[in-house]
Amino acid sequence: MRFPPSFIDEVKARLPVSEVVGRRVKLKRAGREFKGLSPFQQEKTPSFTVNDQKQFYHDFSTGKHGNIFDFVMETEGVSFPEAVERLAAMAGLPLPRSSREDEQREQRQKSLFEVMELAAKYFEQNLASRGGAQARGYLSDRAIASSSIVEFRIGYATADRFALKEYLGSKGVPVADMIEAGLLIAGDDIPVPYDRFRDRIMIPIHDQRGRLVGFGGRALRKDAQPKYLNSPETPIFHKGSVVFNFHRARQPAHEANSVVAVEGYMDAIAVYQAGIRAVVATMGTAFTEEQIATLWRLSPEPVVCFDSDRAGVAAAYRSVDRILPLLRVGKTFRFVFMDEQKDPDDLIREKGVEAFRSVLSGSLPLWDVLWQRETDGQDVRTPDKQAALEQRLYALVRTIQDPAVNTAFFRTSRMQLANLFWQVNRGPSRNQKEAGSRFVRKELRIRGEDQRSGLQKVLLGMLVQYPELLEDKRDAVLRLQFPDVFDQFLSHLFQLLVTEAKLSVSVVWEKLDREFYETLQTVHGDAGAGEGKPRGHRLFERFPILKNDPPPDFVSACLDHFIRILLWHQLEDDIQGARLDAGEGDESAVARLLNLVREGHAEQEAISAEGVALSECAEDIIRVWAPKGGTMHLAA
Repeated sequence: MRFPPSFIDEVKARLPVSEVVGRRVKLKRAGREFKGLSPFQQEKTPSFTVNDQKQFYHDFSTGKHGNIFDFVMETEGVSFPEAVERLAAMAGLPLPRSSREDEQREQRQKSLFEVMELAAKYFEQNLASRGGAQARGYLSDRAIASSSIVEFRIGYATADRFALKEYLGSKGVPVADMIEAGLLIAGDDIPVPYDRFRDRIMIPIHDQRGRLVGFGGRALRKDAQPKYLNSPETPIFHKGSVVFNFHRARQPAHEANSVVAVEGYMDAIAVYQAGIRAVVATMGTAFTEEQIATLWRLSPEPVVCFDSDRAGVAAAYRSVDRILPLLRVGKTFRFVFMDEQKDPDDLIREKGVEAFRSVLSGSLPLWDVLWQRETDGQDVRTPDKQAALEQRLYALVRTIQDPAVNTAFFRTSRMQLANLFWQVNRGPSRNQKEAGSRFVRKELRIRGEDQRSGLQKVLLGMLVQYPELLEDKRDAVLRLQFPDVFDQFLSHLFQLLVTEAKLSVSVVWEKLDREFYETLQTVHGDAGAGEGKPRGHRLFERFPILKNDPPPDFVSACLDHFIRILLWHQLEDDIQGARLDAGEGDESAVARLLNLVREGHAEQEAISAEGVALSECAEDIIRVWAPKGGTMHLAA
């Protein structure tokens, strides 16, 4: 119903905000305003203010602000028309007269409500009668208490095709009204309309104002299809906008600031009966935008608890797509997936309500469910598949209309994508953690030490063994980060390159400052006194193929490969740092993180391919270049 602005203004003029709010909040005057504790959350210090002159309230603890109509809607969970009706009655104002068309429509709806009430009473009588014994047995097996049967007005429709039709006819209800109310099945090909509900447990469905608008019928025969049958669309019943048990759950939900949404009305009844009064049910697995908005009237964060079967999980996943565009600051959803293929009523019946409360306590945020849906079972080991996941996730996030929520979801998406890709690149196996180099795994003997440290020693040892490569590799080597002792060693090695006319292994051992003798021993190895070990034996132990005196281009390629892997390790350090920065919510850090992860993945792929090629070259060198007699190449 539409209300003229003049009528709304008149209600406001007659009802001070303090009077309306004062019914729920204990207010104390503070100058020109009133103060009290927030009705929207628990607090010890009053932060809730009311200003009668400006006709608004403001809650500093939650940021909620509004007029008397907003307050009634927020605290009582009613629609705007209902809030107007309640406040108009409080103000002693009659509602404005509607148009003749409106009056006719309201009168028509009223008559249909009366028809539905008559039908409900008939079904209740059937359940209590001798013919309802099987139905009562079914309810007993489902542990539905007699008090719940009375409260929810559960009934029974007999198997007779015309029983309800004849009963309502005896009460003077026209057949046309029965058809319009959805109680009879009729059509051009049906000469005689007949009862829609037969041999079913009947559960009345109410609108938000508590008016009976439809029925849900549960078949008693196991082979009956469908198992659950709802009323069709009628002038008073719109399946997509109805939330079962809303009118009972409204007050408990506002008191608890939470609500549980289950899949079916039998689940809702079982949960309600167990003491969790803030419970509602969607009408089947459908989850409409109207139902989403309705649930947010009950709680800012409803918990969706669908069945654990494939249909229930699929419904929960589908609902995410419906919710995303509607998300806004302070309005979201959480999800529960039942274990052991149990419905809520099964779990409560077998293990008690505390078991169900425990399940609810493990509810997942909407983001987690979205991420789970998009990543579970997905192969993201290659750049193209990573790009596909990224594109798919970003497309979903772009549907969020609220700018603040949209930004937050994009930031979280980038963070988790970066983390996922980083973990994938590192991989679960040791081989992948070693930068994916088959060559390193097969040809180097550094398994007893940290790969990074072992590679640093091999690289420095090779620069001593092949000092002619120092000049060529200078720029690349200077990009590497070494421990201080190695860094100083390398610096002095480059100084020798400048000061010595011709640099050789012997010159390095002879001219390098004595303080670096221990490092030389570690990375290269002096001739062992009396041990028969040649100079360079430490290097050869770590990199045995060098005993074969491989060609210079192979040695150079090996050095490039090792430098690349060490740079990859440094990139990992950068990624770790970017992850910490991104965790602080820095937008630029998040973008940098994702770029670094992409770079890391590309390097990983290149290192892997390079390692395969070098490994094949090594096999050829061992086969073709092996010195006769197995003589070890000795450094000059």
